[in-house]
Amino acid sequence: MATSKIERLMNLVICLLSTEHYLTADKIRTLVKGYDDSRSTEAFNRMFERDKNELRDLGIPLETGRHLGSEIEGYRVNRSAYELPAIDLDRDESAAVTMAAALWDDPSMASVARTALLKLRAGGVELVADTDLTVGVRAATPRAMGSEAVVAVLLRAVENQLPVTFSHRPSPTAEPTTRRLEPWGVVTHRGRWYVVGHDLDRGKTRTFRLSRILEPVEIGTATFTRPDDVDVRALVAAAAGFADSGDRGVARVWVAEGRGGGVRRAATDLEPSERGGRAGAIVSLREWSADSLARQVVGLGEDAVALEPPVLVDLVVAGLRGALAGADA
Repeated sequence: MATSKIERLMNLVICLLSTEHYLTADKIRTLVKGYDDSRSTEAFNRMFERDKNELRDLGIPLETGRHLGSEIEGYRVNRSAYELPAIDLDRDESAAVTMAAALWDDPSMASVARTALLKLRAGGVELVADTDLTVGVRAATPRAMGSEAVVAVLLRAVENQLPVTFSHRPSPTAEPTTRRLEPWGVVTHRGRWYVVGHDLDRGKTRTFRLSRILEPVEIGTATFTRPDDVDVRALVAAAAGFADSGDRGVARVWVAEGRGGGVRRAATDLEPSERGGRAGAIVSLREWSADSLARQVVGLGEDAVALEPPVLVDLVVAGLRGALAGADA
């Protein structure tokens, strides 16, 4: 079976990268799989010329020169010019890359975004969805972001300091209500997107999850002035119940041995403990999302038990009751 053009080009690049010396065309013909398909020297020369042009068009630094003691021209790829330098992103930059990838919700762009993130992670770059995120690596997703149209309108309103009016669901099953807001900022927190600002109807600072805002969002005409001393990130953290200095304390969950890998990876402490005759560990977490952790515990079934604080225990109990009710229906 004839070697495909792509495979031949890859073989050629690998060959030229693996040598420090200049390889002659005749030597390359014997080393690179694909050139043995040429029926004559002339056919090989034509194929090799096309391949060299293709590599140069792709930006691959193909060098020509002569090895010591030889009068015949040879080829190699300069490895230092070919390889990318070390990728060094600070925490804010890596967060920006991840959030930008989340915005590419079009199927064609989503594939490119996933490829870019995989390459960065393979290069040792830690990608985070939020600069406040100190446990684990999680990318903001289009689902957590909500509608792209909503994000675009809110960002424009924030930039121009214009009020907005939108329909918002307080919970996934609640009826939408109309809200009027002077938006101060759009930020992410723990993988979710929020808009925070001054609620014109209630006269107070309010935070709204973008995934619960319905289209369309209308922009007003009367400008407002954003307070100078406002910290929108801290406001979102407090409203979402994730403030690092909050009074919820440490979450503790018993997890059976070999189970709950996600919970274990986020742990700040593991204490071996048996429960009901089963080996396991009590996992302590200082940074945790009540909703997310409760869902993980419920999903583990009998392999995990929420111990404290009460807010976590109550959420897990409610989740288990809901699962049982759904199974009985």
